[in-house]
Amino acid sequence: MTGCDVIGGCPSDYVALSVAILSFVLLLLRSTLPFLIHKIPRPKGSSFWLPTIQTMASFNLLLSLAMSLNIVRFHRRHWWQSCYVWAVWINGPLGFGLLLSCRLIQAAHLYCVFVKRRLFPIRSYISLPLALLPWVAWATLLHIKQPLNNRCHMGAQWIVPYMCFPVVYIAVLVCITGAIHHIEFKFDELKDLWRAILVTMFSVGVGVVSYVLNETHEESMWLQVTTRCVLLVVASFLVVAFFSISFSQPLVSVMSLNKKESFNIKTMGEALGIPDSGILSQNDPTLDVDPNDPLDKLLQNKRFRSSFMEFADSCLAGESVHFYNEVLQLERIPVNDPVKRIYMVRHIIEKYINTGSPMEVNISHRTRQEILTTLDLADPDLFKNAVNELLQLINMNLAKDYWSSMFFIKFKEEAAMRSVDHELEQVNGWNFSPRLSSVRCPDDPFYQDHIPRDPPSHDGHGSYLR
Repeated sequence: MTGCDVIGGCPSDYVALSVAILSFVLLLLRSTLPFLIHKIPRPKGSSFWLPTIQTMASFNLLLSLAMSLNIVRFHRRHWWQSCYVWAVWINGPLGFGLLLSCRLIQAAHLYCVFVKRRLFPIRSYISLPLALLPWVAWATLLHIKQPLNNRCHMGAQWIVPYMCFPVVYIAVLVCITGAIHHIEFKFDELKDLWRAILVTMFSVGVGVVSYVLNETHEESMWLQVTTRCVLLVVASFLVVAFFSISFSQPLVSVMSLNKKESFNIKTMGEALGIPDSGILSQNDPTLDVDPNDPLDKLLQNKRFRSSFMEFADSCLAGESVHFYNEVLQLERIPVNDPVKRIYMVRHIIEKYINTGSPMEVNISHRTRQEILTTLDLADPDLFKNAVNELLQLINMNLAKDYWSSMFFIKFKEEAAMRSVDHELEQVNGWNFSPRLSSVRCPDDPFYQDHIPRDPPSHDGHGSYLR
């Protein structure tokens, strides 16, 4: 134990390091298992990069604390082991600062989408560096002034402004949360945001006290060992809780690993409870298809739309039909429910409209920009021009081939079988139970039910009918 308060390697240090490693493993499992189990396609854009950067920032925060607080015993012989690399840059801008900035950008997205009803005007790869600028400026100042000693401790005059950074970011997060508190979110985003704020405030409070004590009491061995252990354990708790309380992916948050019933949710329409948005059922009506009817009229029928979608997927051109299907689900949401409509619109934009999206549809640049720059995401006519353009493409490229395909023949056979089954159900539903009749034979149609069981007479005077 002699000297481990200075050079590291105390038993409590390795306990704290084990907790940090375990917490990061749990964080990785929490971030990847929902996608592996539910087979959800990897999202594009900020929906993927913000949680990924948040995971990297969590790793940087834990590793920087372990290196700068002398949790592990080693000698600083190389430049990359310097206090300014770990305690200033990786711990600040690339660690805790990046972690808070990601959550700040996510909250700003919620405010812009659900309160202003428009997409966030600044791309995440621009807004995130802007949110990090104060941290970068502070780290640059520390690097120039060189206030750290050989134990990575800074003077008292530098501690107070350094501790102000997380307080300011949390205050901004509280302000944004207060601005969206009236929105009736469908996936508990507001509740998760408040939980994240409370977790952060608790962690920052404990961390500030431990950090100040660690910085100002270098002569106390037990205090040095205790405070750095508390700092690493609290940071481990923060990164796991902070990431678990994530609202970046509504579908993933709905598909909780603890709820077995959530495994049946496959689409955003089902998650939002939109009527007739699930798989085909026995009660879905059939359709007597006439190839001369307009395609948009035929696609209103769910069975025909499913058959046509399978054909389009087999031609590797199914994104247009899938887009049309989800727009039909959007139209089933009442106009007086803007929150649910915005959920569905945002999902459609991320999946079909954004450049490089998983199922990007082939529409004109003008139409795409009209959607992306709209001032009202709940506008009922938002996708009207896109649907018209895609219906023209479908009519020219897919519809003619569908009528001569095996998918249409199969659809006609299934429709005929369902018609026969429906007629049989009606016939079997009639009541054929025997009943008495007041009509006397031979006019009684049920007379055969009342025929005596006695054998016919052989005396020559009677008859069988008698």
